[in-house]
Amino acid sequence: MDEQTPEPAPGVTEPALVRLRLDLSYDGTDFAGWAPQPTLRTVCGELTSALATVLRREGGVHMTVAGRTDAGVHARGQVAHVDVTDDELARMPGRSDRAPEAALATRLTGILPPDVVVRRVTRAPAGFDARFGATQRRYLYRLAPPGATRDPLRRRDTVWWRRPLDVEAMDAASAPLTGLRDFAAFCKRREGASTIRTLLEYSWRRDDDGVLLGTVRADAFCHSMVRSLVGAVVRVGEGAHDVAWPAAVQVRGERGPGVVMPAHGLSLEEVSYPADAALTAQAGRTMNRRRADEVTGRDTSGPVVDSGA
Repeated sequence: MDEQTPEPAPGVTEPALVRLRLDLSYDGTDFAGWAPQPTLRTVCGELTSALATVLRREGGVHMTVAGRTDAGVHARGQVAHVDVTDDELARMPGRSDRAPEAALATRLTGILPPDVVVRRVTRAPAGFDARFGATQRRYLYRLAPPGATRDPLRRRDTVWWRRPLDVEAMDAASAPLTGLRDFAAFCKRREGASTIRTLLEYSWRRDDDGVLLGTVRADAFCHSMVRSLVGAVVRVGEGAHDVAWPAAVQVRGERGPGVVMPAHGLSLEEVSYPADAALTAQAGRTMNRRRADEVTGRDTSGPVVDSGA
């Protein structure tokens, strides 16, 4: 879970903070997911450690992310935010004439391992919250059945499947799952967490190399949802079930007999946000709905917090 900035001690005046947006990518192969874990290597752990070094913070750094990816899942379009002081940011360029944000990105590049890249650091607009302000997350799943080009240079982000797959049947089985629905059948349940999500797009196509590309786009996802959705339509693609089967599983609402697909075929491609003027309202709506869900145990039919895919 993302760490939250602690409350200041009574009588202590905190310095003014600047919120920075970090756009980043990572190869998830050697990570135990995003979220910090005391004895395991995580993406958040590497980033917060690098930030603490660059900012010269002894007390650590707190970071908020748009979507907490699971172990082995990659990201090309991950977004996070961190709050820094004016003094910390002003120190970044040193003797250069670079913008402080660009200088921070360069310094992080010099410290981070090669499987994590901060592509851009920018000052966040007022009201920006990487987690609660997001309106959509888009994931891509890469699957190479027999006959597809099995590129060894892409073995870390593409699943090699042994059985033939009918991509047209998979696409036909995916479309009925879109909309505002309870995806309990495709989620690993967590105490007090809702499984209602708005699936905006779920489609499959074959690229020029024969690799099957699954696009899954939603307001948010519950734990293992994307890989379970992929596993359901793979069963259709193999001919084990007809195209109506995944939708029937979804309606029953019971954790089905489908396959949770390997993590390494999945990548978070994009996180979307509303226009700057709507950021505060969007974050407020999401936080209020989350609190309501925690109290009632029900979903209030709106965008919810992403909890891993």
